Amino acid sequence: MRRENQLPRSYFARYDESDDRLFYTYPRLTAHIDEAACAAVTQLFREELPPGGRILDLMSSYVSHLPPEVRYAHVVGLGLNAEELRLNQQLDEYLVHDLNQNPNLPFADASFDGAACTVSVQYLVHPVTVFAEVGRVLRPGAPFIVTFSNRCFPSKAVRIWISTGDRQHSQLVQRYFQLAERFTDIRFLDRSPRRWLSDPLYAVIGRAR
Repeated sequence: MRRENQLPRSYFARYDESDDRLFYTYPRLTAHIDEAACAAVTQLFREELPPGGRILDLMSSYVSHLPPEVRYAHVVGLGLNAEELRLNQQLDEYLVHDLNQNPNLPFADASFDGAACTVSVQYLVHPVTVFAEVGRVLRPGAPFIVTFSNRCFPSKAVRIWISTGDRQHSQLVQRYFQLAERFTDIRFLDRSPRRWLSDPLYAVIGRAR
């Protein structure tokens, strides 16, 4: 068995079960982590995403945190608000797509060289299916980088996320990778800025089989 049927469905209940597209009717042009944590995300992408590759920015917004000096062949953003995606100057293409309504990705097999999900994994109600889909659309050996902090919109985060802390979050995301059955070399990184009062920044990275 694979997918969420190995995890209790109650884990993925949310306080606000209304259509997520209503929550994102208006663009939210604000960073969800502070400047130092954003810089940590960019540095991680600099190290892990292949220059010149096709990149998928999952649950994208008005900024993708990609290193500005690196050139990629094509960057595709998938998110919920068309205005935010339109304003993202790092995207070559974007698609409005609700992963909680349809966790299947509208892309061909092995069509990307890297993928990222930045501080949004806590909102997925079908995370294992989404991770498996990401593994499907990545070329073998391509990285999937999932970053997260301790911030969220509590009404939209899944129950298991808001009921646990940073350590459990890292274990949970690693479990998503494992259950997806499409990744190897799964590893956890603590990239929290080493300065007082900055947001923490964590990552789990897996390589597509």
